[in-house]
Amino acid sequence: MSRPLFLTLADDSWQRAHYAMVVAAGALSLGRDVTIFAGGRSVLALTPDWSGLQGVLADSVLEARGIAGFGELRAAVLDFGATVMACETGLTMAELAPEDLLEGVMVKGIVSFLELAGDNPLLAL
Repeated sequence: MSRPLFLTLADDSWQRAHYAMVVAAGALSLGRDVTIFAGGRSVLALTPDWSGLQGVLADSVLEARGIAGFGELRAAVLDFGATVMACETGLTMAELAPEDLLEGVMVKGIVSFLELAGDNPLLAL
C-alpha cells in the first residue's frame, strides 16, 4: 500500500492551485489517498467561482491547448474521494463563510490537518 499524499496550499495563486489539482488527480488515479488543506486565501480555489485567485487562465484556453481545466480537475479530485479542507482562518481572511465553499469541502484548522497527516510528509504548493 502506498503512502497517502498530503498537500497544502497557502496563497491565492491560480497556478499553484491548478497544479495541486493535477498532482492530486494523478495520485488518486494511482490509488493513493489524498488530503488537500487550503490555507490563507487559497480557500478561494474551493468556491464555485475561483476567479478571485491571482493569474487565472480560463478553462477554455487550457482545454484548447489539450490541458485539463481547473473545474474539471477539481471536480475529479472531489469525485475520486480526496479529503479537501478549507482553513477556518483562511475563510476569515478571504471574507468567506463555510456555505460559500463547494459541497464536500470541510472547514478545519491546521491542527486537524496536521493530526491527520501524522508523520507523513507534507507537500506545500
